[in-house]
Amino acid sequence: MKTLDVLVIGGGVNGAAIARDLSGRGLSVMLCEKDDLAGATSSASTKLIHGGLRYLEYRKFGLVRQALIEREVMLRAAPHLVWPLQFILPHHKALRPRWLIRLGLFIYDHLGGRKTLPASRGMPFAGTRAGQPLKQDFRYGFSYADCWVDDARLVVVNALDAYEKGAQVLTRTECVKLERHPEDQGWIATLHDHITDSKTRVHVRLVVNAAGPWVNRILSLAAEGIEKFKVRWVKGSHVIVPRIYQGDHAYILQQADKRIVFAIPYEKKYTLVGTTEVDYHGDLDEVRISMEEVEYLCAAVNGYFRKQTTPEDVEWTYSGVRPLHEEPGVTSAAAATREYLLDVEEYQGGKILSVYGGKITTSRRLAEEAGDRIVALIGRGKGGWTAHAPLPGGEGAAANFEMFYKTLRREFNWLPEALAHRYARAYGARCREFLRGFKRMADLGAHLGDNVYEVEIAYLVNTEWALTADDILWRRSKLGLHVSEETETNVRRAVKIILSKKTS
Repeated sequence: MKTLDVLVIGGGVNGAAIARDLSGRGLSVMLCEKDDLAGATSSASTKLIHGGLRYLEYRKFGLVRQALIEREVMLRAAPHLVWPLQFILPHHKALRPRWLIRLGLFIYDHLGGRKTLPASRGMPFAGTRAGQPLKQDFRYGFSYADCWVDDARLVVVNALDAYEKGAQVLTRTECVKLERHPEDQGWIATLHDHITDSKTRVHVRLVVNAAGPWVNRILSLAAEGIEKFKVRWVKGSHVIVPRIYQGDHAYILQQADKRIVFAIPYEKKYTLVGTTEVDYHGDLDEVRISMEEVEYLCAAVNGYFRKQTTPEDVEWTYSGVRPLHEEPGVTSAAAATREYLLDVEEYQGGKILSVYGGKITTSRRLAEEAGDRIVALIGRGKGGWTAHAPLPGGEGAAANFEMFYKTLRREFNWLPEALAHRYARAYGARCREFLRGFKRMADLGAHLGDNVYEVEIAYLVNTEWALTADDILWRRSKLGLHVSEETETNVRRAVKIILSKKTS
């Protein structure tokens, strides 16, 4: 039976970041995920690396400061996946007063040691591009900066970095049993591979429970009836609609219920609108948007924009459940804390570190804190290292994305501009791994349609754990919004062929 230092259960952003952190400290690590990497909550975010401006209103200054500091770290680590985004906040006279917003933005500018992003400012809308799509009632607003992120790809590159530092990454592999090892303080974990329908057992010194909404379900494998902390399931849903406005800026829209809704440029042709915050009590494997949520989001943008949006305009939706640490006395889902909690507990004499809550922006910091605690528990391993380390794709020249992209265009000048830009954004410097030595379009292999080529599919299957067309079209990319049914069929066929060659 294989013996390892740590088994990380859960392939969302927290689990992948923890596996990366621990592997870089010299520990032997296995990461298992019952579905695909970023298959649940971590691919259903609003795609932002941000401090969380609205949390200032709940006096969560520590959370906002930590997130603002991490915003700068993420910008450096993965500039191909994280980049600055300007936000426009229209002033709604019936809601928060102008002075309060100005004060909040002043605090936001200075709380986290902002270095690279521009400061906030007030702005009259008359004659501006930012004001043009808004109803004429909105004559003044504010501008500030946060960051966009490709959330699912961020998870994948964390897992890739963990793998390259020695971790084993097992997708479609569920931990179905945890037993105390009879001779030491460790665990025997039974893992069920859903692809081969086989089970294996592994001996680990410590278990990290980063299963997100399933955190208490994993604890029940170690001790029945255990629910040390209450997890509040909050569903967040988003809609994708044809572009409501032109421009690369986003809008943050105050609502009468004290919530905010974002309108964000998405995949060039669309606007992403979200998110809702609704307590959820259903099946975690069947999370769907409700018509009530669709109508709420349409009404949220219709209150501000001249161009009106109806449920019939919605081209795609996605929903996820955030596993928030429930605080006593907090009744509103919107007010529930996004702060994380790391808990170490002994069950049958064996230690499990469980992760409660958190957000994508602070995932690296969470992983570093978890790593510090695990090193102390195990008694060996290096110190934290991720604060100044690039993620795969962000190495070397790619640290300056625009410079990297210009170099890539010169190096592969035969690539169509749109394809070169998509490769650069999705893979950063790693796109050279599948383009190296190529000199013409024919080198990319079969054209599957809509500017999708066989070489990219092979890379995703062989390097990034993609096993289905959905893994590729909706998580490793958002090509699913753009390609035809014929292209989707061709991608599905290509995945099967590449997998058969890989396993033969």
